[in-house]
Amino acid sequence: AESPMHRARSSLPVVLFGVCAHAWSITSPVRAVANRRGAVSMALSQDELKKMVGYKAVDDYVTSGMVVGLGTGSTAAFAVERVGQLLKEGTLKDIICIPTSVRTKEQAEELGIPLTTLDTHSELDVAIDGADEVDPQLNLVKGGGGALLREKMVEVCAKKFICIVDESKLCKGLGPGFPLPVEITQFCWEHTMRKVAALPSVAGCEAKLRLGSAATGAKPDGDEPAVTDNGNYIVDLFFKEPIKDPVKAAEEIKGTVGVVDHGLFCGITTAVIIAGKEGISMQEA
Repeated sequence: AESPMHRARSSLPVVLFGVCAHAWSITSPVRAVANRRGAVSMALSQDELKKMVGYKAVDDYVTSGMVVGLGTGSTAAFAVERVGQLLKEGTLKDIICIPTSVRTKEQAEELGIPLTTLDTHSELDVAIDGADEVDPQLNLVKGGGGALLREKMVEVCAKKFICIVDESKLCKGLGPGFPLPVEITQFCWEHTMRKVAALPSVAGCEAKLRLGSAATGAKPDGDEPAVTDNGNYIVDLFFKEPIKDPVKAAEEIKGTVGVVDHGLFCGITTAVIIAGKEGISMQEA
């Protein structure tokens, strides 16, 4: 049978990899794969880079017979696309997947991907998803697409969680580059928002209720509160300085009554596949 790495070499326009982000200090070895011409491509669009990491994650980490978590967002959509493509070709068989949002479920159904839920499959072999920020310790901010609760529920159950991003998502510290989403109950949401904003670990943040669509990040695109797939609101925390202790912040926010969950994903990531102008690199936990 064709190996996952053989599929990656034969089907992807992969370029020579280098260190991707000026903000990062890559401490672990960077894996490299050259394209067939041996040249470095400098003209790929952001969508092309997203497609490369999405496809590479599936080719490298998904094999027949697996239970796979399907992420949500513009980058994760390419991984879903690749799973559907390989199933249709017959390269992958006996795959069953768990989507992390309604829109991912709809995409997977259109592609003919067999789906299940955590109710019957509480242990996954791998989950693949994007992120809004990644720090050097591979802590993440997620939830720009509004699916943070379902994403976290699925991804903590995976033996391996592979994060796929472009280099713009890399940062020295979480917070300033992308607001931290917190999913809260609609009941007394103003009270819960004040309680979260007053926590010592997020001191100095500005809390704002997300308006419009839950899937468009913190930028308002409507006047009504955004509602998640779970019927909850989202409060976005804006920071001018990096969060000093993401793990502590995660604990304090989660411990606040009225909070359902938050977009800090700490200690979950197995590896991050990064697309940059000079190619793709990988950072492992």
